[in-house]
Amino acid sequence: MKQTKQTLWTAGFSRITIATILSAIGGEAMNLPISLLVFDETGSTLLSSLILVCGILPDVLLPLLAAPFIDRGRKKTWIVGLDGATALFYLTMGWLVSRYAFHYPLYLGFVLIIGSISACYRLAYQAWYPSLIPAGLEQKGYAVSNTIYPFITIAMSPLAAFLYKEISMGQIFYLVTLLTALSVLVEYGIPEKPQTGHSGQSRYTIRAYFQDVMEGLAYLKREKGIRNIYTYLCITQGCNDGTAILTQAYYQTMPGLTVTMLGFLRSAEMAGRFLGGLWQYQKEIPERKRYPFTKFVYTVYNTMDLLLLFLPYPLMLANRFLCGSLGISSATIRETAVQCYLPEQMRARVNAFFGMLTAIGCVLFQLAAGVLGQWISYRMAVVVLSLLGCLAMVVFIFLPGRTNAAVYEASRKPVTADK
Repeated sequence: MKQTKQTLWTAGFSRITIATILSAIGGEAMNLPISLLVFDETGSTLLSSLILVCGILPDVLLPLLAAPFIDRGRKKTWIVGLDGATALFYLTMGWLVSRYAFHYPLYLGFVLIIGSISACYRLAYQAWYPSLIPAGLEQKGYAVSNTIYPFITIAMSPLAAFLYKEISMGQIFYLVTLLTALSVLVEYGIPEKPQTGHSGQSRYTIRAYFQDVMEGLAYLKREKGIRNIYTYLCITQGCNDGTAILTQAYYQTMPGLTVTMLGFLRSAEMAGRFLGGLWQYQKEIPERKRYPFTKFVYTVYNTMDLLLLFLPYPLMLANRFLCGSLGISSATIRETAVQCYLPEQMRARVNAFFGMLTAIGCVLFQLAAGVLGQWISYRMAVVVLSLLGCLAMVVFIFLPGRTNAAVYEASRKPVTADK
């Protein structure tokens, strides 16, 4: 018996990576121009913020409703079908905006519909992606996926702004339609493995649907480690969103600081995420070291958030670069461990439930940050959010150590074959 040498870059993984890159480029090419257009046409920060809220709203409930269907269905069918629907919708919008003047409700509806499609797409993607990574190479696989978006963001942000200035919105919609259609063709060629669980059942009743929902809730009630990790993430991501709002306000009101400097601050974090992802691709963290490494990263990250607005600008850049590189490292390890730990037929339901909580948490913490910023200084408001993140870290990550370690040490056995 001899272990077959594994390669990450199988046909399936290579194709899903190419499709992810195409989708990321299309998303960045569309998001910034729409944001710029809405503010240019309305001059209202409220109407601009409503566009953003409409993009988040579907994440509050829709994934939870769709998750049982995705868990039972063929993930490839969901992915290809949703991307195909997206391409058709972009094409329709391109035709509409090319023939009619700016109409705010049209863009509001567009963001809401695209947000709904994207919410289901992300869920199907999260459920299918682990199955396309060869067993034993999960960390490398997630390092690749986590590196794509920071790199695309850095590369596409100036290009998206250039496109907005140089060509019409209709042409941008047509361009993104082409990119999405190419993504569909790439995804269609991905080899699909047989699914486990309920996928073989042809008839799906309302009763079976609610049984699946209850099965997912029972699983979460039983798995304390998964619950601890995701609860911490809901809180800390909300705190990070609130900190971002307060940091922007600080840069807009503090003498000597500018929004351009804020842009470089965000670029420093994205650069850290990109390089951190490359490091994770090269450096394998053993299962037994994942949990201690995660605790170290969370401690440093929360401390850096707390100190951020008290540092001189060069150290702020270093702060964000460090947080970006450490943050992507912990995210890669967490996704590797959690998706190995979760049963394949349960992934969509679990991810949907915590995706819903995260979306709610983001909205609540953004509101909380706004309230804090009205009553105390921006610096102290960031300190309050950072201390809350530290408290959540102790309660949900540090104290239940044995329970959480079992999740972080999860792995799949590499495929072996006779030779």
